[in-house]
This record gives sequence, C-alpha cells and structure tokens, in this order.
Amino acid sequence: MFTGIVERRGRVLRPGRRLAVETGWSDLAHGESVAVAGVCLTVARLKGTAAEFDLVAETLKKTNLGALRKGDAVNLERALRHGDRLSGHLVQGHVEGTGTIVQSGKTLRVETELAAQMIPKGSITVDGVSLTIVDVEPGAFTVALIPVTRRITTLGRVRKGARVNLELDVMTKRPGKPSRITREFLRRAGF
Repeated sequence: MFTGIVERRGRVLRPGRRLAVETGWSDLAHGESVAVAGVCLTVARLKGTAAEFDLVAETLKKTNLGALRKGDAVNLERALRHGDRLSGHLVQGHVEGTGTIVQSGKTLRVETELAAQMIPKGSITVDGVSLTIVDVEPGAFTVALIPVTRRITTLGRVRKGARVNLELDVMTKRPGKPSRITREFLRRAGF
C-alpha cells in the first residue's frame, strides 16, 4: 500500500522490460515494493542507489512505463509500513489505465475513458501523485496542482500530450459497466 505522497523523483537509467532507476535511496532491499510513476514494482536488483524492476506484459499494456526513455524523471514512493501516517489516500499501485494531458500548468485537464468512473472531490493518483478531482466531464477530468506538488513531482513539468498513469480511489469510484451477472442470469444458469 502507498499514499500517493511522492517522496522523491528518480531518473531512468535504462528503460525497457528490466527498468533501471536511480532512486537516491541507499537502504532499499531486494524484493521491496516501490511505486514508480504510481505503479507498484518489486525491486529485482540493487546496485548502489539504483534499483532494477521487471516489467511484465500487463504492466506495459496498462501503464506509460514502456514509453520511458533514458533520463526521464519518475515519481517514487516507498510502500507504507505499519503505523505510518497517511497523508494522501490509500493507493495500491495498481494502475487502471492512462490518460492524456490536454492542459498543463496549475491545473491539469486529462482525457481518459476512466472519467466515467470518477466523481468530483474524489481522490485519484496521476503518475503516483495523490490529488483531488476538481471536476469531471464526459471523457475528461481536472485537478489543481499546489506549488509544492508542481515543485517536487514530475507533474510540474508535464506537457500537453503526455500520457500519465491513473489509479482511482476505490472508496469514491463509480462502478464501470454494470456486471452482466444478474440474478436472472444466475437463475437461467441453474443457480
């Protein structure tokens, strides 16, 4: 579990299926969970303050990690420990999809199919940053960025057209498509 409160920015040393990131942490452990751009990844190898993470096909399909290039900045957060203070909201690091930045600056406007599941004032993580949704419209949502968020995360430098990772807060998420499994379906199936 994470909070969406970014601890630092890392730098991509090697993109690809074995992602290498300069984290700046000298006390990471093999097997530890780290949110990289909001994606929960497991430390596979350590070399000084650099960590390597294995990316599986589903991660590459659902996130923007496959598009990273050498030198790109990424938001980093270590997993919660029992008794840690929750400053953001509970985040699993299970990115549900991506969105495209259509307006950047003090306010981000993001186009995404996930907007149908969002509610105004609900929580969301954008590239691992815990934010409050200001407004939702068909196919898009907006969030406001305070100065400290623009300064310490990658969102202060994000450009129009960038693809960002999105994870909705499970407690404020509207259900997506209704389940096709209804009482009538179960009755017809003999249950």
